[in-house]
Amino acid sequence: MKFGGTSVGETDCIGRVADIVESHRSAGDEVALVVSACSGVTDQIIAVTDEVMASKEQPRIETSLSVIRERHTRLLEKVAPDHAREVTAIIDDRLTRLQNILTAVHTLKELTPRSRDYIISFGERLSAPIVAAALRQRGIASVVLDGAEAGIVTTANHGDARALPVSAENIRARVAPLLADTVPVIMGFMGTTEQGVVTTLGRSGSDYSAAVVGAGVDADEIWIWTDVDGVMTSDPRIIKDARVLDDISYLEVMELSFFGAKVLHPRSIEPAMQKDIPIRVKNSFRPEVPGTLVLRDEHRELRVVKALALIEKVALVNINGAQMVGRPGVAKTIFSALAEREVNVMMISQGSSEANISLIIDESHLDAAIAALNPIVKQGVVREVTYDRDVAALAVVGAGMAGTPGTGGRIFSALGRAGINMMMISQGSSEVNVSFVVKGGDGKRALQVLHDEFRLSENSDD
Repeated sequence: MKFGGTSVGETDCIGRVADIVESHRSAGDEVALVVSACSGVTDQIIAVTDEVMASKEQPRIETSLSVIRERHTRLLEKVAPDHAREVTAIIDDRLTRLQNILTAVHTLKELTPRSRDYIISFGERLSAPIVAAALRQRGIASVVLDGAEAGIVTTANHGDARALPVSAENIRARVAPLLADTVPVIMGFMGTTEQGVVTTLGRSGSDYSAAVVGAGVDADEIWIWTDVDGVMTSDPRIIKDARVLDDISYLEVMELSFFGAKVLHPRSIEPAMQKDIPIRVKNSFRPEVPGTLVLRDEHRELRVVKALALIEKVALVNINGAQMVGRPGVAKTIFSALAEREVNVMMISQGSSEANISLIIDESHLDAAIAALNPIVKQGVVREVTYDRDVAALAVVGAGMAGTPGTGGRIFSALGRAGINMMMISQGSSEVNVSFVVKGGDGKRALQVLHDEFRLSENSDD
């Protein structure tokens, strides 16, 4: 079970975590926990770090960290009063270590990716001992493990590391033997390289930690506890009648997560897929709600379209030129240049004439993309590069679309009737996802139009 920041952020939230674990242990289940930092704490630590780097005077590090200390000790005293003294000593020791490294960063005026990863791992280092103490307060034996102690070994890609295959063997040896008598509370979001250097797995990486641990212990299921009832047909902030899905396939939820649906970390599906372990997404504030089951969905979907996603704050880049036609290596030149500038490409579309390649990228990467592509224009490889910031990307996701005639026609007709023009279309060979681009102002309306067209608010199959 993974509990996110909002699930461990307040006294009553941690109480619910203890209730959930207690009920499952009473039923004879073996449970391992992966926990995130308390909600907002990682952001606070990042803000303190940024202030330390920017400050010319001696920054008030101790004052800033005292706010974080007060929050954690308050939680601790309420959820585990019998263990407050011993765990407060652990919290104080960790905050002293954090203060020391922040002081060193200020003195040296240097923040390496390696130091940054170590610093931002402290949110989980503070939350996990409190959750474990809350369990012990209930009489449930519990032990705290950081990512390294649990056995998560990663690449050295600081800020976005990936677990190496050896992690599964380590976790099986270190975590699995504890489960019969103990509830391990594992700090999410972190691991170490083979050399023992702390790494982080990217924001929302605790989902990924949970999947890696779940695969390592051959879990029956991986439960992601969050603050929503499950995976929804679309963003409920935009679509008021969005519905919680009873189940969804690995492939479908992976497409949604890559397109910005924030319920699951994109990489958290892969370890579960490899072991064929179902993932259950549930709401820790409403544990009685069944949630959504993510599984290998090999039967034919009766519902053609399962869910919709919208990404705003993207940019459309058009690369044009007749000189691209029939010229080998043009795509390699373009994408290599973008990769060197660390520009992530979300969508690609190319006309059959080969005279145009269109890309969707994060709007924050646009300046880097143009800087990467301008030299290619000067070299005569392409004629021109144009861009448009006023766009939104939509993804229509559903395994039932594969081989179903007329789905594209329904999408295009519904948007046409609403007077919404598509500027770019992209579809993978799996036919699980049809993605397209519209003007920025049409994005939310397009989402509603298609949600209505495929009757996604209804429980009956379309």
